[in-house]
Amino acid sequence: MVAYRHLGSSGLKITEITYGNWLTHGSQVEADTAIECVHTALDLGITSFDTADVYANGAAEEVLGRALAGQRRESLEIFTKVYWPVGPMGANDVGLSRKHIMEGLNASLRRLGTDYVDLYQAHRYDYETPLEETMAAFADVLRSGKALYIGVSEWTADQIRAGQE
Repeated sequence: MVAYRHLGSSGLKITEITYGNWLTHGSQVEADTAIECVHTALDLGITSFDTADVYANGAAEEVLGRALAGQRRESLEIFTKVYWPVGPMGANDVGLSRKHIMEGLNASLRRLGTDYVDLYQAHRYDYETPLEETMAAFADVLRSGKALYIGVSEWTADQIRAGQE
């Protein structure tokens, strides 16, 4: 079986091996094969799954959602990310504005077929949106119950510290 560890200093336990679907689901691997891979991961004890809205323009989330359908939701840890555009490149389709975070999360939840994600991450730092706006939007995401934890990907230590203030 796969061992568990805590996500950072939180109480959330995740598998030491997390199944990611960046380069495969929705683009390079047929959906049936991708679903078989997810089921094999589950059979091996992997319960943590990482994706992002931008992977294969949303298709990776859709495939993962189909693969996890019927599984006990409480036994899974599902992570996704927001920042890059999905679909047409409108003025508000990228970044970490409140609008993009909220709309991105709602779209991710639909594609994943779930009411919440365990971890919602800022895929990149947004130099064009005030950090206070981003952090307030993430706080509202947590309060809404649509995400249980927030995180970041590819932020510097200084950016993370600033987000904590």
